[in-house]
Amino acid sequence: MIGLTTARARLTQRLVARATGGGPVDLSSLEAVPRRLLRPLRRSGLDPVHRIGSTAPDPVHRLAHMFGMNIWLVSGQEEAKAVLADQRRFSNDIRPYVGAAGASVGGLGFTDPPEHTRLRALLTPEFTMRRIHRLAPRIEAIVDAQLDQMEVNGPVVDLVEHFAFPIPFLVICELLGLPVEDRERFRSLSHARFDVTAGGAGAFGAISQSQLFLLDATRKQRVDPGDGLLGRILAAVGDDVSDEEVAGLADGVFTGGYETTASMLALGSLVLLRDRKHFDLVRDDDSSIDRVVEEMLRYLSVVQIAFPRFAKEDLELFGKRIQKGDVVIAALSRADRDQRVGPDLGTFDPQRPPSPHVAFGYGFHRCVGAELARLELRIAFPRLVRRFPELALAASPESLRFRDQSIVYAVDSLPVHLGGVGSSKSS
Repeated sequence: MIGLTTARARLTQRLVARATGGGPVDLSSLEAVPRRLLRPLRRSGLDPVHRIGSTAPDPVHRLAHMFGMNIWLVSGQEEAKAVLADQRRFSNDIRPYVGAAGASVGGLGFTDPPEHTRLRALLTPEFTMRRIHRLAPRIEAIVDAQLDQMEVNGPVVDLVEHFAFPIPFLVICELLGLPVEDRERFRSLSHARFDVTAGGAGAFGAISQSQLFLLDATRKQRVDPGDGLLGRILAAVGDDVSDEEVAGLADGVFTGGYETTASMLALGSLVLLRDRKHFDLVRDDDSSIDRVVEEMLRYLSVVQIAFPRFAKEDLELFGKRIQKGDVVIAALSRADRDQRVGPDLGTFDPQRPPSPHVAFGYGFHRCVGAELARLELRIAFPRLVRRFPELALAASPESLRFRDQSIVYAVDSLPVHLGGVGSSKSS
């Protein structure tokens, strides 16, 4: 989801700013996020840890009281949807809370109407079903090229390195219209910016550098618009939108469409490899992929928490008193396992009727790139399992290392043995 990989850092900035009287904070000096705030991110393998504290929490409960403010966690699906859809009583605009640094906070996820409405209107035409599906042939070519490279590098390869990350990166570059000669530089910046488990100047410097890269690309395309998203927006609205705003939108599209889809490709592959019947279903049944992908989105919910919401007023939320200025966080991964929605939601079962989920968020901040992500997954998984029908894990499940302190849940590497090779290209 757009901008979500920086949400933890922004929330930390707000908390520390409160503690220091609202003055400027040097985020590069922060070594870690307070441990209590990391509890909702804890997982055991692919499954969220059931108990956040010593007891099972209510669907709305206070996670912490820090720096003179309450931080609430919402873990039920009904409750999460209510918060995410309520723009009257909750704000996403974090800028008033981060002092001078607020000027650099961009993207749809941290804005409220009417600014959010105006900026989202610039993106919406670029993410219609018709326009997204025009990308299908190019996505297919990107996937096939990565599978070719995997075969060359085999018989043992890392699916994270050679499949999960390159595909969405190249798709986003195509979508934005970034010149081929600039992509390697952008790739080097992108890897560092997603190291959200560690503090220090490196990650924040990489974020700043990638934003400057996109600002430079925007300025170039204002003079000579390309046929990608950057060029089309600039050609359509001209001087009605600033370079900084367009670059901020591009950065949000990149942030929301890169690491999240990469995590889905990696963890989704693990789901298929963990149970051969699911692998065979995708390989043998063309009609299965839509429901497999939808169940993966729900079951994995790789974006673990939504953008923080800030209470605009004192209010009651499902029996709990929320004070003006309190932070409310919706735990998406837990809401999508809410047993009140349906039985056995802790298991992956693409054969059951589709269960509603909030993997892309909910309400007016729902991920604008949801259909692009779905398209990439629907193309990539069948081509992977048909190209390598004997694909198998090359490491024990117990040895896999997961990013268990990251808003976007992920696995660090996924070694696989390619086995025998199937058809050279998927139909």
